[in-house]
Amino acid sequence: MVGLSRSSYYAWVKRPAQLISAEELQLYRRAKALFTASRQSLGSRELMKKLREEGFSVGRYRAKTVMRKLGLRVTQRIAYKVTTNRKHSDAVAINLLNQNFSPVAANDVWAGDITYLRTGEGWMYLAIVMDLYSRRIVGWSIDKRMTTNLVKSALVKAVNLRQPNE
Repeated sequence: MVGLSRSSYYAWVKRPAQLISAEELQLYRRAKALFTASRQSLGSRELMKKLREEGFSVGRYRAKTVMRKLGLRVTQRIAYKVTTNRKHSDAVAINLLNQNFSPVAANDVWAGDITYLRTGEGWMYLAIVMDLYSRRIVGWSIDKRMTTNLVKSALVKAVNLRQPNE
């Protein structure tokens, strides 16, 4: 039923059970606890360091073996920051473009967006203004805080660069 030969089954039954020492069991329990405490983000190198701090004699490849035996797989965490602070009572702007994103002349339609970037200095916010005709960035601004001044300075740069008609 399992897809094994009869001789394989009997060879497995006769094989002596592998005994795990108390030290090994304590190592497994501590490794699993550290891994869980790190929210499944502890790799073999960091696990090795943490176990060494607790007095275990473990190398990197031993830590890898322990992780493999216990089925511990690292999951990469994604950096995320909540940036929306919307008041639902505020009015929503009317849709002037009506999904027509292909203007017929330069400087007729500009679009803007704000995104956030993780840098060595921390989170930075980038506001851009794009001319939809040429698909070029005509103004941009970057700041540590997402304020109206961030958007205003990007728009001022765009106006100074392109000098559109009123």
